[in-house]
Amino acid sequence: MGLFKHLYLQVLLGIALGVALGYYFPDAAVQFKPLSDLFIKLIKMMISPIIFLSLVSGIAGMGNLSSVGKIGGVAMVYFLVMTVFALFVGLLVANVFTPGAGLNIDPSTLDIETAKHYMGSTHSATNAVDFVLNIVPNTFVSAFVDGEILQVLLVALLFSAALMMLGDSGRSLLQGINRFAAIFFNMIHLVMRLAPLAAFAAMAFSIGKFGLAPLFKMMNLMLCFYGTCIVFIVLVLGAVLRAYCKVNVFKLLAYIKTELFIVLGTSSSETVLPNLIEKLENLGCDKSVVGLVLPLGYSFNLDGTAIYLTMAALFIAQATNIDLSVWQQLSLLSIMVLSSKGAAGVAGSGFIVLASSLAAVGHVPVAGIVLILGIDRFMSEGRAVTNMIGNSISTIIISTWQGVFDRKRAKEVLG
Repeated sequence: MGLFKHLYLQVLLGIALGVALGYYFPDAAVQFKPLSDLFIKLIKMMISPIIFLSLVSGIAGMGNLSSVGKIGGVAMVYFLVMTVFALFVGLLVANVFTPGAGLNIDPSTLDIETAKHYMGSTHSATNAVDFVLNIVPNTFVSAFVDGEILQVLLVALLFSAALMMLGDSGRSLLQGINRFAAIFFNMIHLVMRLAPLAAFAAMAFSIGKFGLAPLFKMMNLMLCFYGTCIVFIVLVLGAVLRAYCKVNVFKLLAYIKTELFIVLGTSSSETVLPNLIEKLENLGCDKSVVGLVLPLGYSFNLDGTAIYLTMAALFIAQATNIDLSVWQQLSLLSIMVLSSKGAAGVAGSGFIVLASSLAAVGHVPVAGIVLILGIDRFMSEGRAVTNMIGNSISTIIISTWQGVFDRKRAKEVLG
């Protein structure tokens, strides 16, 4: 029983018990959802201050604002390239394996009202002006109250620049910020003890509400999606990580296994953001790079969501017997490059962005999203896990590019 002292095994046990309860006692299982919601709210309560404190500590400690601009610029270019690549991979796999072929669903039989419910909350996802304006908070405090990651980043960058302008007189404040950061990380450690219970509750709710039947009905799409995510992580991201950073992707996955299982259980990559910041710094990544790149990635580097978007869109087209030309598929890809940006790493965000993307393109019926409504919760787990791994790897890659990745430290930590 000593094995179950490890948090990742406790989370894995919670997931297994949740599946069992949801399958055999669905009515009772759905009642546990508030426990999962409570855990996610507790984590989100501390994400904003941790991002702010970590970023200020890293940038102000580095004392060079021009380096911050270079890191941010390189990160955005990397995110764009990987997003396009992930979208293209999803497009390619969906064309080769055609998971929706043979379903022969008449689009007129789909409930457009259900689709409108999701479209209504996504207007701003494709509105570039609103997106840019939303980066600036109404007040300094509202960035933390609303929990908007990009707003917190902006405030932290301005605060760091102002703190560096104080010179030596600002060092005492920087020391205080470091102490505050340590307190918040300790708070996260306390809350993480609830992770097994949260994973149990979330999985019990998912299985209890949706059952296992949708999984079998849509098995082709599920297998294609998860298979593509695995191939993308191991062959694409893993190859770049190995060639450029000399880090084995499987050792990295073993290092963050607790976070993987928590995300798998809760379907939200945000729940492990504070843990990842701490673990990547411990791995040998520079604090300033981690503090900037990782939160940015949570808004702009969503590899799992990108794979899901093109694959789900083509699945709907194939299921409704809509033949998309190469140019129509490329136009779909270009729209999704934009609409996928800013989709937060929370449960259900990929489904919302899919609805807004289909509405913007017009070739595929938006009502078709109801075809994957039953399995979206299970695909959300794959999106969140892939997003989290992609952002962890991007932080290591950009730290290496900056020459601030401690390979010796990483070798010791990864064994």
